[in-house]
Amino acid sequence: MLASAAQVFIRNWLVYKRIWHRSIFFGFLQPFMFLSAMGIGMGTLLARNPNAFGGMSYLEFLGPGLLAASAMQVATFESTYPIMNKIMWGRNYEAMLSTPLGTRHILIGEMGWISFRLATIATVFMVVLWFMGVTASPLAVLAIPVAVLSGVGFSAGLFAFTTTQENDLGFSWIFRFVINPLFLFSGTFFPLSQLPSALVALAWLTPLFHAVELIRGLTLGRLDPVAAPIHLAYLLVFAAAGIWLADRGLKRRMEK
Repeated sequence: MLASAAQVFIRNWLVYKRIWHRSIFFGFLQPFMFLSAMGIGMGTLLARNPNAFGGMSYLEFLGPGLLAASAMQVATFESTYPIMNKIMWGRNYEAMLSTPLGTRHILIGEMGWISFRLATIATVFMVVLWFMGVTASPLAVLAIPVAVLSGVGFSAGLFAFTTTQENDLGFSWIFRFVINPLFLFSGTFFPLSQLPSALVALAWLTPLFHAVELIRGLTLGRLDPVAAPIHLAYLLVFAAAGIWLADRGLKRRMEK
């Protein structure tokens, strides 16, 4: 099973290795610029109230949240247009299925590849956070697998969604009404205590909130021993459910 799935991973690597240096460069550049502008620039204006972010600076509050949000965004990109291209436009999966590979091999290979991409980007992001003095705990390194786990959950769920689509119009709805609201209202940019209690309760139902809270706690050494297992369990169930749906969806789509 894994040996066959590895062929899909290798195929993606052969395509990616032509541009890996650009990907790594922008992987450093984007978080550095964003954290400099938002964390340092805007953070200076917000420093008048030292208790606004629980005794931490805005840069410390923002950085881990952006890591979680970046994992979501990368997963979203990797599991929408590229997967639709392989299903419909490029028909890569049809070619793969003409070999001994099955749909489950394809899914495992794609999830493995996306996990690799997420791990690379999360590691680069963590290096930037360390360089800017945000990491305050040895546990910060564990934020990388958490970012990968949350990204896999988003990726698998969107993979399943993509298998149901006949064109790319549905992606616009997902970006506007799912990804963007999660990006803005999951505790990345401001404490959720600023929101009405009903919206705070709603945020607890969203995967990005749990990823942000867990990654922030690990990075800053502020892990809540009661809430952390809940956050982790949520992300594990989220990823498992997404993979199950993606497995069913790809099989149904390719057997039409």
